[in-house]
Amino acid sequence: MNNKIKKINFNHSFIFFLFCNIFSLLNLKINSVTISPLICLFLILSIGISHGSLDNYKGRKLFKIFGISNFLIFYLTYFLIALVVVIFWVIIPYISLIIFLIIASYHFGKEDTQFLITENTYYYQLLFLLKGSLIIFAPIYFHFDDTISIFKLLLIENESFYNFLNLIESSKVLLYAIILSTLSNILLFTKNFELKKFVIFFDFFSIIIINYYFSPLVAFTIYFCFLHSVRHSVSLMSELNSNDLVKGLKIFIKKALPLTILTAIFCFVGLYLLNNTYNFDDSIIKIIFIGLASLTFPHILLEYLIEKNEK
Repeated sequence: MNNKIKKINFNHSFIFFLFCNIFSLLNLKINSVTISPLICLFLILSIGISHGSLDNYKGRKLFKIFGISNFLIFYLTYFLIALVVVIFWVIIPYISLIIFLIIASYHFGKEDTQFLITENTYYYQLLFLLKGSLIIFAPIYFHFDDTISIFKLLLIENESFYNFLNLIESSKVLLYAIILSTLSNILLFTKNFELKKFVIFFDFFSIIIINYYFSPLVAFTIYFCFLHSVRHSVSLMSELNSNDLVKGLKIFIKKALPLTILTAIFCFVGLYLLNNTYNFDDSIIKIIFIGLASLTFPHILLEYLIEKNEK
């Protein structure tokens, strides 16, 4: 089954790479395609969020391992962790942002690559972190001012933080970070080489292309929805039905729909409340990134606990 997943992900990465190139050329031809934050929010709430909408089923698996029968505890714990993240973001936003970016880098690097790498040593965890950091550093490098504007919308008002970012931008640290990420991709690619590992470079160049041609929000939406989320969803479909991915897709949609809708409702309520204070587009950006941060922490914690206890 692992070879089947590798083949699917290889084809998916190649198609995504072609899509990024074609979409970028269209963007040049039409002279900058305008994609509104509302479209980005819709894509993230539908395609993007859905890949984490089976966390309740993973929670049942974890509770079975722990021997806990009252599943209401899972929902309460998951919600409280997400709420605590939002509270911390409001109180100490720049520290919350830094922690989120580090954890997100590791999460993206690992989940986009682990179907190719069986080892889970500290060395590979470092490579996953460096690989995933491209998602963070590429938009800052190619669209520094736009990225800073997003950070400011996320309640980051610490001047020392922006002075630090200006320093690393002027001293080419961002370029060195991208080079390090490139090196991690090469090391992951050369270890136990096989043809399907070209996925790593398809993904790398796709991320570079979309971040070069599109704004940080649009580039992240394209990556998060059509690369990261689709890949993770495929692995979930194979778990639901290892023999028939089409049937796995149907089961996945049925199981993911309730939490996806519930998450969307919470987001739109938050959007309505924020829109009383901020303009509509700014409110959407806050909902997207702070909302994703609040969901990412319990999602990653759940993945970690399942992986650790299943072993």
